[in-house]
Amino acid sequence: MRKVFIQTLIEIAEHDRRVVLLTADLGFMVLEPFVKAYPDRFYNIGVAEANMMGIATGMAEAGYIPFVYSIATFASMRAYEQLRDGPILHHLPVRVAGIGGGFEYGNSGVTHYSLEDIGIMRTQPGLQTIVPADPAQTVSAVQQTYQLPGPIYYRIGKNDNLTVPGLNGRFRLNTVETIGDGRDLLILATGAISAEAVKAAESLAQQGVSCTVAVVSTLQPDSTAELAALLGGFSTAITVEAHFINGGLGSLVAETIAENGINCRLIRCGVRSMPSGVSGSEAYMNQLYELTAEHIVQKSLAHLQTTKVHLA
Repeated sequence: MRKVFIQTLIEIAEHDRRVVLLTADLGFMVLEPFVKAYPDRFYNIGVAEANMMGIATGMAEAGYIPFVYSIATFASMRAYEQLRDGPILHHLPVRVAGIGGGFEYGNSGVTHYSLEDIGIMRTQPGLQTIVPADPAQTVSAVQQTYQLPGPIYYRIGKNDNLTVPGLNGRFRLNTVETIGDGRDLLILATGAISAEAVKAAESLAQQGVSCTVAVVSTLQPDSTAELAALLGGFSTAITVEAHFINGGLGSLVAETIAENGINCRLIRCGVRSMPSGVSGSEAYMNQLYELTAEHIVQKSLAHLQTTKVHLA
């Protein structure tokens, strides 16, 4: 998604001279097209994320729309205080691009695993948090939101070849995009792991379980009313996220169920412990932490069978 994100930024910058790009000495082999197109609107601040956020805040105050680019762990945590005290409290249009959610940085190890960024950003009411599921939705999301007032955090995946079947690039702010119309189970997913959720739904359909997949791309402000209406039509829902189960999509859905008194059983599929002493490819880590279509199917069937036994 990184490359289409930058290409979209180039196209926007052609028509909007307010757009500038800042990086903390990251993004090699990705940012060069923007640098070539607009060398006077690109700033490599060096390994100094807090300073980068301060500079972006000043540029936004001066009338620019700065995009701040870094690996998601660094983008969300190293400059968090500066993000809070600058763009958020002053309602300035700084756009933070956090690259590589969940285990996407694989062999780089735990320091690069972004498992809490959505939760961190969701605690700030003044910060819109947008998590596209694939490259096509990334394009739609950036095009539709870059001019919005106030700051935005985009969680952008690394895989430029990923496609979430049935999504077709659809994105509407504060709206849940659904795939399928099954009534047995609601699968809610966010970000690149949504592709695994769709695979799981297809596998479950072959076993007689009809599913609706809901891709939730706006995590803050949330689409509570729409989520509540959707959840109200199901007795069982499962959330799927490449994130800790606390603070992200699972928490958002649990809050929605509790606050609206919805009679829907929730299963949360996500990371439950900090990876320690082990690293590997994204595929290996997703397998280890049960973030694959096969694991989603197993958990869904187990809980649905328990529900049937309970009802019987």
